[in-house]
Amino acid sequence: MTVAEAFDPNAITLSDRAVNKVRELVSEEENTALKLRVFITGGGCSGFQYGFSFDEDAAEDDTTIEREGVTVLVDPMSFPYLAGSEVDYSEGLEGSRFIVNNPNASTTCGCGASFSV
Repeated sequence: MTVAEAFDPNAITLSDRAVNKVRELVSEEENTALKLRVFITGGGCSGFQYGFSFDEDAAEDDTTIEREGVTVLVDPMSFPYLAGSEVDYSEGLEGSRFIVNNPNASTTCGCGASFSV
């Protein structure tokens, strides 16, 4: 992967469900400055785990992905692990949550919240 590919904001996509849920949550908070931050941390049952939070401000080195008025932020340490992924939203028996469909994950735990590469 070249440096140009590593910072291509189109390499991470958002599903329609994720866009709609982010829009709904931002509306509930009545703060149009909120952006969904997607990140990777160490831990979980498979070595890495996905994290999601809302931030008002993007860091200077964040990659920004925008779709239909929704903004997602990814820090430079997390981006290589997320390149090519789709951020989705799921409602099911396990509850409601954002999920990452990640082609870079060689294994994923049963709950889908952690992975290894």
